[in-house]
Amino acid sequence: MTPLVPSRNSQNFDMHLRRYVHFAVKDCRAVVLDWAAPAIEEALQSGTLHEWAYMQPLKDEMRGRGVIYAVELPTNPPTPVVVRRNRHGGLLHGLTGEYFMSPTRAPLELATSLRLAAGGIPTPEVIAYAIYPAAGIFARSDVMTRRLPEGSDFPAAWQMATTSDRDVLLLAAARLLVSLADAGAWHADLNLKNIYIAGAGADRTAYLLDVDRVTFPGGTDIAARNFKRLARSARKWRDRWELDFDEDSLVRLAALTEENR
Repeated sequence: MTPLVPSRNSQNFDMHLRRYVHFAVKDCRAVVLDWAAPAIEEALQSGTLHEWAYMQPLKDEMRGRGVIYAVELPTNPPTPVVVRRNRHGGLLHGLTGEYFMSPTRAPLELATSLRLAAGGIPTPEVIAYAIYPAAGIFARSDVMTRRLPEGSDFPAAWQMATTSDRDVLLLAAARLLVSLADAGAWHADLNLKNIYIAGAGADRTAYLLDVDRVTFPGGTDIAARNFKRLARSARKWRDRWELDFDEDSLVRLAALTEENR
């Protein structure tokens, strides 16, 4: 499996990593948080994690790259989780779909999420991933994460927000940008849809999604690169989908980012 990459805060990274156990069920290899291992092992008896989630009588279906299921993992107490099948996007979506070179992107996603967590960056906690060998060097994989608190992605939150609420949303996004820069984390696909806003009133948290696109390239331009990528997304949302996110809002976001460094 892909080796996990230590973070700047290696002590926190190691502490998070030690909570995971490895085991095999049939032809599947799984990496799971220790307290969830019995429930995950039982789920894998009925097929893949994605198939198990589909079979749950109570589930919410969401759309991303394929169907994503929000269900409850039968722990004590039950744990709200989200289960998705890793799939390629872009050109590779039509060529290889859900098949990746083994061990797929799942181990790297766990490593990245742990490094982000060690740096204090809010992102969904990986409960488990499972890898299913296929033909030759290829495999499929599912990832299960803890379901985030009630909220919405940034564009939806922005559309529903009052003027004062929009200042709170910009501040939450600015804090996320600062945290990413402090951790040396560059998100190659940082866009408004990859920022999830949870909380109410002045207490809002911006969570980072799609962390498999995050790398830690070093250098002193991480903050500028992340902001440029997010600004490009904001303008695209304004031009294509008429989101009321103007240049003044981008200037305000830049100022808040600078103030919170």
